Amino acid sequence: MEYDEKLALFRQTRLNPFDRGEEEDGPQGGKTPPQHARSEVFSGTRTHHSDRTMDLGLAEDHFSRPVGSFVASDIEQLKLAIEECKKLILELPEHSERQKDNVVKLIHLRLKLQELKDPEEDEPNLRILLEHRFSKEKSKSVKQTCDKCSAIIWGLIQTWYTCTGCYYRCHSKCMNLITKPCVRSKVSHQSEYELSICPEIGLDRQDYRCAECRAQISLRGVPSEARQCDYTGQYYCSTCHWNDTAVIPARVIHNWEFEPRKVCRSSMRYLALMMSRPVLKLKEINPLLFNFVEELVEIRKLRQDILLMKPYFITCKEAMEARLLLQLQDRQHFVENDDMYSLQDLIDISTGRLSCSLTEIHTTFAKHIKLDCERCQAKGFVCELCKEGDILFPFDSHTSVCHDCSAVFHRDCYYDNSTTCPRCARMTERKQDEEEPDVKES
Repeated sequence: MEYDEKLALFRQTRLNPFDRGEEEDGPQGGKTPPQHARSEVFSGTRTHHSDRTMDLGLAEDHFSRPVGSFVASDIEQLKLAIEECKKLILELPEHSERQKDNVVKLIHLRLKLQELKDPEEDEPNLRILLEHRFSKEKSKSVKQTCDKCSAIIWGLIQTWYTCTGCYYRCHSKCMNLITKPCVRSKVSHQSEYELSICPEIGLDRQDYRCAECRAQISLRGVPSEARQCDYTGQYYCSTCHWNDTAVIPARVIHNWEFEPRKVCRSSMRYLALMMSRPVLKLKEINPLLFNFVEELVEIRKLRQDILLMKPYFITCKEAMEARLLLQLQDRQHFVENDDMYSLQDLIDISTGRLSCSLTEIHTTFAKHIKLDCERCQAKGFVCELCKEGDILFPFDSHTSVCHDCSAVFHRDCYYDNSTTCPRCARMTERKQDEEEPDVKES
């Protein structure tokens, strides 16, 4: 069996490595490992047995006591055994079978030590703390990291929780030490971005302390390294800042720059939760951006056309049954306005993904109105200026729309004839005719 297979087998079965082999009755009804398992585990010789491939015994009998009666000496002896095992691994030849066996022993020893430090208890499935809604995890993955203590979460033997709002993960033992409120509450109450690029204030203004947990920090790394968050501009300790990266909204809006920058843990969660929220009004924040980014102009035109198509769909039975507007359910703001953007929208615009998907939806919508549905076709317009017979729609690229009455004309006709809109003229004349009888009667 290869080394990786041994490790995988251990993770799946959770076998106690110290219970292998036959057992003998010990004092007080306990179990004592067999005599051949008590040989020195770190000696230079290996003991071979026909009924097992690897000896996982210990030099000392740490586990002869019943469950629940462990004392401090057990932990101390385990620590000594771990140190001896580490020394032996360094002394043995690289990639040798004996070294691999001892690596597996070291893993077992460390897991057992962790189990003694964190005895398994009955924990509630849901806990609420500082607006976090912590849900007990059932996953046995060992690849998670505790957001409080920065230590690995050993899902095999430890109880851990995840906040369903901001996905904050922590050990059960770390729950009462949490001081960070749930980021989702901030998103609910304050849905806006910091729009200044890395607004640094300096370590002196922070009193040389972490902006979050207030631990002492410095640029020299004594007592703890100061790490800057590119989103907030503040400095954090290594516990609150893990060098995670994220796209910074301010750099996107002002520089059209999408390179991920290092941010602290709380900023990373906040940006992740805000990613799909349409809170950026580009024409107010940076209107010049449309002059330099052609893709933005294209997307704005597609969105304006979709808003012009919306009245056709909400009054069309076939369109409602086909649920055409649900094609934009992931970007609901696209059928509500044409000037609000989310950070995810801007990222997708830069990669070209949004242009492709929105063009396809635009084509589907236009096909329904102009070709597939007779009811929608009947709501088209005929240009009253040139009297030609083709049917026009407000979202056609070669048309212009009167801002007062929404009548549709050929673009060339509407601009070449510098007269008022015929439809507006008729409506004005009709209104005057209705007012004249009232004046005569008075």
